[in-house]
Amino acid sequence: MNTVPLEQAVAKVRDLPTLPTVVVQLIQTFDRADVSVAELAAQISKDQAIAAKTLRLANSSFYGLQSRVKTIDQAITVLGFDSVRSLVTAAGVVGQFSGAQNEHFDFTAFWRHAIGTALCAKSVARQAGCNQEFAFVAGLLHDIGRLVLVTRFPEQYAAALAFQRQNECELLRAEREVLGLDHAVVGRALAQHWKFPELFQRAIGHHHAPERADLGDIPSVVHVANVIAHALDLDGEPDALVPPVAQDAWDSLRMDAPRVRRVFAETEAEFENACQILTAGD
Repeated sequence: MNTVPLEQAVAKVRDLPTLPTVVVQLIQTFDRADVSVAELAAQISKDQAIAAKTLRLANSSFYGLQSRVKTIDQAITVLGFDSVRSLVTAAGVVGQFSGAQNEHFDFTAFWRHAIGTALCAKSVARQAGCNQEFAFVAGLLHDIGRLVLVTRFPEQYAAALAFQRQNECELLRAEREVLGLDHAVVGRALAQHWKFPELFQRAIGHHHAPERADLGDIPSVVHVANVIAHALDLDGEPDALVPPVAQDAWDSLRMDAPRVRRVFAETEAEFENACQILTAGD
């Protein structure tokens, strides 16, 4: 029997390595207005690996700056605090988990999909008039529950992946059939444990099925971005199924054909460069 009780999964969440302090602090400021930019910039600069990745992203085609930025303070001045905050969060999250290994799980494909969803979510948010940086970070983190399951329950998760292949079904169904829960539930538990803002908790927990309160907001953006990223096959996984899109979430973002084409073009234009920077060794 491979079932994983949610209480056991939550207990394992507590065993996970914590995110760098500056990343946790940054994520917790997403729903606050009283943020000391100078203090956080100084903290970011002390983490050389995160600061270096952040500056590489800031100077990439990601933002298309006319001149190079050399310090976090300068990046904040040029790009704005929200943009730098999202870049630091991305660098910290990917760096914390990028060394994980499991013979049954393709971590490279996982991060390619996460980064693709983040870029796609930012583009969808821009089209829909939502906060682009919130969307980027929520998109990057949407599948974080899969990392809990594959690193803390490797044998059970391997069985779920085998079930998915044998039955040619969606991952969510395979997880529920084999484990008795799914990565969205576990991801929300992790987001709660790390004290992420409620908006991020909902985006992670509802990214396969946005609730009515999520319509037109970041959870719907992440849901649509996840579907589009799968449709673009950004992770390169063979025979991966595209999850179904919730029509009410799609409609709430007014995703007509021209907007979808712009999302496709913007995501594909930035994708490989962002992957190269974020997944590179420090």
